[in-house]
Amino acid sequence: MTPVVPEALVVPVMPEAPVVSESPVAPGVSEPPVAPAPLVPPAPSVDYVGSGPPTYDPEPTALPLADPDELGELVADTVLDGARYGACTLRAVSLRGDSARYRGEPRRDALLTARFGTGEQALLLVAMATGARGAPGAHLAAAEACRGIARAVGRSHQRLVEDLRAARRGDLKSGLHRLADRSLGKLRASAAEHGVGPEEYTASLRCLLLPADPDCRTRVFFGVGDGGLFRLRDGAWQDIEPRVSPDGTGGDPVVGFGSPPERTPAGDRLTMDLGIPTPPSPFEPAPEPSREPFRFRASVARPGDALVMCTGGLADPLRGEPALCAYLARRWSGRTPPGLAGFLADSQVRVKGYADDRTAAAVWEA
Repeated sequence: MTPVVPEALVVPVMPEAPVVSESPVAPGVSEPPVAPAPLVPPAPSVDYVGSGPPTYDPEPTALPLADPDELGELVADTVLDGARYGACTLRAVSLRGDSARYRGEPRRDALLTARFGTGEQALLLVAMATGARGAPGAHLAAAEACRGIARAVGRSHQRLVEDLRAARRGDLKSGLHRLADRSLGKLRASAAEHGVGPEEYTASLRCLLLPADPDCRTRVFFGVGDGGLFRLRDGAWQDIEPRVSPDGTGGDPVVGFGSPPERTPAGDRLTMDLGIPTPPSPFEPAPEPSREPFRFRASVARPGDALVMCTGGLADPLRGEPALCAYLARRWSGRTPPGLAGFLADSQVRVKGYADDRTAAAVWEA
């Protein structure tokens, strides 16, 4: 049974370097040189945390079986990316899980990072997906889900940027809900091309939208399916995954997180039209909307925050192993974000009993 997660797990933060106090110096006496205060190093990297070593080896073992006529379907063991725009620094990684590495199975998680537009009008998208467990072509479905939502967001990015700046939360939610439903509907409709049923050729989907404008700190999460959305602030982890309401939607504001208003100070409701008409479906029969609830969170970040979106492969051990929370909090609470190599090392710290693929994107606020 997975332990119940508290709203915030307080963990120790690395102490500041000691300050050397000033002392008076007699006239005519030269002041002795003062040794610089020692820098406190970050927590050393480790292979695993928890009660004991995991079952599997820490490095890849077997490669997935390849088809010489379908080499484009191969998936790398690890994907790593990063960027810095506006007030945020992005790190993203997708790792094949220990179990899949041992069995020579492909990574079911997919990761896509993209920038649409230029300058302060640019919009960053991070999309991650997980194919259905045990389904043939699960890794292909995950990759197709990421490409589908990226196409939809890219075609609407100019309007999305405008409405992110205007904090039109309610209409962002409904518009992105339509985009997600349509993308996943097309994915299920293409199942026949792969010789499987619609329920097998599907995927969970989680996305972050980040405006490049440094004056806009609105961060939007949306998606369908399991995973995690966490915030690291002042050394404390908070689980801010949107709760699902009875009507099948999720995305109430996070108290204290600065969710944008849906109305102007005068009380007028802010509206948004993504300009996406609903044409007749090219698929017969038309794909059904997702049976999974839609999750949404729009919030305003504070300087010093770290926002982490991840698939279940990292969300589950974060919720179930306090030692991993404490370790990552120490590593990710520094004055500067980790580099790509450091983020990769941190993301693959293992916990016994958790061997699924891990995909994570973290955003540090300047």
